[in-house]
Amino acid sequence: MTSATTRDPRRYLPFLLAALSMIGPFSIDAIFPGFPDIGRDFGVGEVALQQLLSVYLLAYAVMSLFHGALSDAYGRKPVIVIGMAIYAVASVGAAMAPSFAFLLGCRIVQGMCGGAGIVIGRAVVRDTMQGEEAQRMMSKVMMIFGVAPAVAPIIGAWLLGIDGWRGIFWALAAFTVALTIAVARLLVESHPQEKRTVFRPRPLLRGYLTILRDLPFWPLALASSINFAGLFLYIASAPQLIRDLLHLGADGFPWLFVPVVSGMVFGAFVSGRAAGRASAARTVNWGYAAMLSSCALNLVLALALDHPRVPWSTLPLALYGCGVQLAFPTLTLLLLDRFPEQRGGVSSVQAFGSLLFTAVVAGVLSPALSGSMLTLALGTTGMCLVGLGAWLTYATLERRRLARTQAAAASSVVSQIERNEPG
Repeated sequence: MTSATTRDPRRYLPFLLAALSMIGPFSIDAIFPGFPDIGRDFGVGEVALQQLLSVYLLAYAVMSLFHGALSDAYGRKPVIVIGMAIYAVASVGAAMAPSFAFLLGCRIVQGMCGGAGIVIGRAVVRDTMQGEEAQRMMSKVMMIFGVAPAVAPIIGAWLLGIDGWRGIFWALAAFTVALTIAVARLLVESHPQEKRTVFRPRPLLRGYLTILRDLPFWPLALASSINFAGLFLYIASAPQLIRDLLHLGADGFPWLFVPVVSGMVFGAFVSGRAAGRASAARTVNWGYAAMLSSCALNLVLALALDHPRVPWSTLPLALYGCGVQLAFPTLTLLLLDRFPEQRGGVSSVQAFGSLLFTAVVAGVLSPALSGSMLTLALGTTGMCLVGLGAWLTYATLERRRLARTQAAAASSVVSQIERNEPG
C-alpha cells in the first residue's frame, strides 16, 4: 500500500482544492434565499441582513493575512484541517442561533476560517507544480470552483423547503465535516519541515513589508482583486436584483448565477488550454477584452430596455465571468512567483486585499448601486477600467525591467570584450 508520504501529492489536489474553494461561494450565495425568513425571525431589515455578508467578508479578509503565514510555519495541511473543523463548529452555531447578534458572531468565526483552504491551496499548487502545469491546475480548480456560485442559491432555496434558513447552515456544517475528513486523509503535505519559517509577529511583519515594498506587486494585486469585485457587485446585489429589479421569486436566482458561472467555467477551461500555447500577457489581455465587452453590453442594454428582463439583463455577465477566469490564474501565478520563499504570505496579502474590495462592494457599493441595472453596470465598468489600468501599469514596469536587464547584459558583454582585447 502506498503511504501518505510517498503518494503523488497531485493525485487528489484538483478535487480537494476545488471543494475548499467552494466554501466561500456557498457561505455567501447559499444564504441569499433565506434573507427574508431571517429578517422575519429576528425582526431586522435589509441593511442588517447585508451585514451577514459584510462581517463574514471582513473577518475573512483580516484572517487571510495569517493563513498563509501559519502554513509557512506549521505546514499546509494542519492549518487547513483546523480551519475547516472550526468552520464546521461555527456553522452548527449559526444553525442554532437564538438571536441575530449570535448569528452575526457565528458568521465572523466562519469568515475567520473559511479562507484557509483557498488561500493556502494556491501555495500548495505552487509547491508541487511549475509553469504550464501550475496554470492548468489553477484553471482546473477555478473551473470546478465556478460551479459553486450557480448551485449555491439553488441548493439554498431547496433547503428552505426542508428546514428553513437554519437548514442552510446545517448543510454547510455537514459539508465542511466531510471536507475536513477528506483533507486529513487525502491531502499530502507539500511544505516540508526544512522549508518552514518561524511564526512570530516581527518576522511576519518584515515579510509583509518586503512584499508591500515590491512595486510590481501592487498593480498585479489590484488587477487580480478588482476584476472579481466588479462581478461580485452583481452577486452581492442578487437579492435586490432578483426580487426588486427582475421581480422574480426565490427560484429566480439561476437567471443571475447560471450565466455568471457558465462564463467562469468556460474562461477557466480556455485558460487551462492556453497554458504553454499563449503568453501570460496575451491570456490576460483576452480576459480584459471579454470583460470590457460585457461592460459595454450591460450599459447598452440598461439604457435600451424600458425595464430589466431575463435573460437579456443578465446574459452579458457570462462574458464578464469568462474574462475574470481568463485573467485570474495567470495574475495569481505572476504574484506568487515574485516571492518563491513566501508564497503563503503573498497569497495571504493578495487575499486580504481582494476580500477588502469585496467587503466594500457588499457593504457600501451594493446598497448604493443596486437600485437599477444602469448603476450596477456603471459600477462594474468603473472597476474593470481600474483593473485594466493596473495591468497596463504592471506590463510597463516589466518592459522597463527587461530593458534595464538587457542593457546591463549588453554592457557586461562589452566590458568583457574590452578587457580581453590586446593592449
